[in-house]
Amino acid sequence: TVLFLFPDHDEYRPPVWKSYLYQLQQEAPHPRRVTCTCEVDNRPKYYGREYHGMISREEADQLLSQAEGSYLIRESQRQPGTYTLALRFGNQTRNFRLYHDGKHFVGEKRFESIHDLVTDGLITLYIETKAAEYIAKMTINPIYEHVGYTTLNQEPTLKKHLPHSPEAPDGPVPAKGERNTEERLTSLVRRATLRESDLAPKYEKVHNFKVHTFRGPHWCEYCANFMWGLIAQGVKCADGEKADISSSAYEDINIITGALKLYFRELPIPLITYDAYPRFIETAKITDPEKRLESLHEALKLLPPAHCETLRYLMAHLKRVTQYEKENLMSSENLGIVFGPTLMRAPELDAMTALNDIRYQRLVVETLITNEDVLF
Repeated sequence: TVLFLFPDHDEYRPPVWKSYLYQLQQEAPHPRRVTCTCEVDNRPKYYGREYHGMISREEADQLLSQAEGSYLIRESQRQPGTYTLALRFGNQTRNFRLYHDGKHFVGEKRFESIHDLVTDGLITLYIETKAAEYIAKMTINPIYEHVGYTTLNQEPTLKKHLPHSPEAPDGPVPAKGERNTEERLTSLVRRATLRESDLAPKYEKVHNFKVHTFRGPHWCEYCANFMWGLIAQGVKCADGEKADISSSAYEDINIITGALKLYFRELPIPLITYDAYPRFIETAKITDPEKRLESLHEALKLLPPAHCETLRYLMAHLKRVTQYEKENLMSSENLGIVFGPTLMRAPELDAMTALNDIRYQRLVVETLITNEDVLF
């Protein structure tokens, strides 16, 4: 993950730290569950009031016609025992074959709830609709070869634009004249695959890439933008616990800074603890700068001594980083975007609440960096 430096190149230079895709994610329609007002026989136990039984496509379309993001679940009329997620997007109803194996899914991603599945789907559909040209550019002209991990994969898998999957029928193939509107949610995040022939011979060990769910907005070194979605946004290497990350071992500072962020992300109790988290979030919502500082100073007292001292040391370092903003593009705001979700995590909140908190996490860290000398 790129943290402090980003190299220039000629042909294609994406908007570094403009967080374009992340902004689009924030603009995506929110899920609106259309609840069934009557009791439905034989409702599967893993569905809630969004289940409407065996209704037709036309009935579902009528129920969903009021608002973008509205959704319901129905049983297929052509193939009883199978279920369809009907979702309103782009002023039309889209239908997706729905599966459950302990978790809900329509493609590769598994979700704990239908709400999270729909949230992730709406984000994906919105971004692919609004940023098709941008995504095509970043996949056709990747900057991958210009950064520190060039030899991880000699043939990046995302060099070609990834089109939407073709529509699949809901049950048997419809007769001529019927609508064929079954679809699959697509995602531009794909599993990274490494074959033995792709590996540079000088490697000491094979990389082990696994699909990963990142907490908060995460920077993709391949496309030079933030990843999006609620879960399984990308992949990371799962080996390297004993890696040497000293400055003498790696010329690319991003490897070392990435390891630092990983350490903070994987702490069982975040640096800004779960107990103190609500107070810090409330502080970020205060609009008056002086009152916000006063409140933040009081919030810091809630942290255990070791946490507070580590935070003080880190904020002092990051403030020094901002002194080289012209070279590294790291303003206090950008560092807040990077370190907000890394240093503080929402305790047991649903996905959308956690997503909405990200703006306040950024503001907390930005304020801590800017006012480090006063607050500590």
